[in-house]
Amino acid sequence: MLQIRCKNNGITKSFSEGTSLVEVYQAYADELHMAYPVVSAKVNNASQGLKFRLFNNRDVEFIDASDGSGRRVYVRSLCFVLYKAVSDVFPGSKLFIEHPLARGYYCNFKKRSGEPLTDADVKRVCTRMQEIIDADMPFRRTESTTEEAIRVFRERGFTDKVKLLETSGQVYTDYYTLGDTVDYYYGPLVPSAGYLKVWGLERYQDGLLLRVPDKHNPLVLAERVDQPRTYEVFAEKVRWDIIMRLSNAGDVNKAILRGYASELIQVSEALQEKKIVKIAEEIDARFHREKDPIKLVLITGPSSSGKSTFCKRLSVQLLACGLRPLSFSTDDYFVNRLDTPKLPNGQYDFDNIETVDYKLLGDHLSRLMNGETVEVPEYNFVTGKREYNGKRLQLKNDNVLIIEGIHALNPLLTSGIDDKLKYKIYISALTSISLDDHNWIPTQDNRLLRRIIRDYNKGAYTARETISQWKNVCEAEEQWIFPYQETADVMFNSALNIEFAVLRTHAELILSSVPKNCAEYAEAHRLLKFIHYFIPISDKEIPPTSIMREFVGGSSFKY
Repeated sequence: MLQIRCKNNGITKSFSEGTSLVEVYQAYADELHMAYPVVSAKVNNASQGLKFRLFNNRDVEFIDASDGSGRRVYVRSLCFVLYKAVSDVFPGSKLFIEHPLARGYYCNFKKRSGEPLTDADVKRVCTRMQEIIDADMPFRRTESTTEEAIRVFRERGFTDKVKLLETSGQVYTDYYTLGDTVDYYYGPLVPSAGYLKVWGLERYQDGLLLRVPDKHNPLVLAERVDQPRTYEVFAEKVRWDIIMRLSNAGDVNKAILRGYASELIQVSEALQEKKIVKIAEEIDARFHREKDPIKLVLITGPSSSGKSTFCKRLSVQLLACGLRPLSFSTDDYFVNRLDTPKLPNGQYDFDNIETVDYKLLGDHLSRLMNGETVEVPEYNFVTGKREYNGKRLQLKNDNVLIIEGIHALNPLLTSGIDDKLKYKIYISALTSISLDDHNWIPTQDNRLLRRIIRDYNKGAYTARETISQWKNVCEAEEQWIFPYQETADVMFNSALNIEFAVLRTHAELILSSVPKNCAEYAEAHRLLKFIHYFIPISDKEIPPTSIMREFVGGSSFKY
């Protein structure tokens, strides 16, 4: 008999070898009182589907869709139902599940006939999805040799999955079937479609929006938030993919194997520089207009977006336009550490807007706009105090002021300045590559990998510590950063198509150091699994001015 300890309540029970997680949950269900339906579990801190069978003593933690791991399982399963419904209703059509958008997932849908998508089409797909869910159709996992999986997908014309598996280096591969529909997913699914009670599907822009449960209350749909500017950035990403001839991880790997890694790096960097030049030229044009000239540039973005390097590269291009940028960070206006607000657990809440003395910042900005000389502070992160070290700023005729920080677009910081005088920039690593047509890489994963590497290289935090803090970081971003991203004049995607191949060489060893007996191992294990899809390459040809250098080291900029 096996001894299985349920981490949700700390109780250990005995089970026969080969017992599934579903059966284990049923034995514990009456005692657990879970707030929401269970969709997956962590076995020894590694995510598993509920059909997973146990053959050794294990710790098991049951997960619902309010947990990040469970949410991914739920959404992944819902995507398979969508794909099957589309295949059933429109044979020969193509579905690309591209990226998170509007608190759902944007899907590019191409009918075989080439005709545009209609509301009636969406209604037919919704009807078929509900039929699959009502029938509680099971998801079946098949483990086979990778060669066999490649044959299965090649017969069905799935070139994206063939390229991914051909370059994965794996001996065995799991794939899934739902009825007579076959697909590939890099993580577990729920046992059957009947688990998927909360969902929605509607037209959005020129495609579909798959709506999913609210992350805080998975019993209801997440509220839709229209994001037209974000949509345009992703559309630009698709255009760049066409230029690069890279649509997925398999394309990247094939290009690397053919010896094109250096060229991919050069073109990716050139495309980003082209965008920065365009932004600088627009600022220059607005700076020189007769009415309401731009004098203030605000740059914000979530953690590990590359704000600092972007700010420096933009400054270089503004100099090339004949402007002289002056810059400082909102971090310099932090209140003294003893006055910093705290989280419920007693830790300092460094992401809270009240961490910034925005009244003082606003006063200094107003005075600078009026031509006055202002002594601006510098924050000492060692002592936790704001200091005045003689740094004086005055805006002259050829100066433009750049302010960078996570709260830069928050109206509280610049409420005393007319919006016509501001140019607002939002930057984030809006992941520019997918694993295949149905497996996107969350933008948060890109930034988390960057942060893990940077924290480790600087000796600031271990991978385990960075992962443990990440949930609080993301919650703060939802509250203090994301609500203002659509107010930006321009958005900049700091991710590179080649990025994961480079990050793998740095992240692999760091992530492997996370102990298996801690909660953070689940995230480390998941990140390791997905970066292994990318063939690793050296960072030696990454330019010293690249945004990636902010994270992997070797930047020529001083921070």
